[in-house]
Amino acid sequence: MIGEIDHIEIEVSDADEMTNFLKKLGYEELRTTEHHGESVELEPADGDGPIFEIHTVEGEEVPGINHIAFAVDDIEGVTEQLEAEDVDSIVGPYEVEATDRQITNFRDPDGRRFQVVADE
Repeated sequence: MIGEIDHIEIEVSDADEMTNFLKKLGYEELRTTEHHGESVELEPADGDGPIFEIHTVEGEEVPGINHIAFAVDDIEGVTEQLEAEDVDSIVGPYEVEATDRQITNFRDPDGRRFQVVADE
């Protein structure tokens, strides 16, 4: 039903500082978007592994993992399956113009956010 991890969004106190740290670990900048004010997406230099989406916390947010997203081919079908399984707080699918992808958000039993994502 759900594929491999597509990306992990991390909210940090300073996005530039975290971006520089990840680059020291061998990550490369994939793109910068205006998603969440400004987000930086980084991928492993060898392309093997999930993307980290980094943005500076705002308002009442706190540093930490915001969500984990899984890649899927059929977001409509996966969303229907999540609904059939009575998964909590399903929102989507909907388009995120900044990344040109569709996402569906949902929550685990403790309220943590997860996503499934599909390229347009």
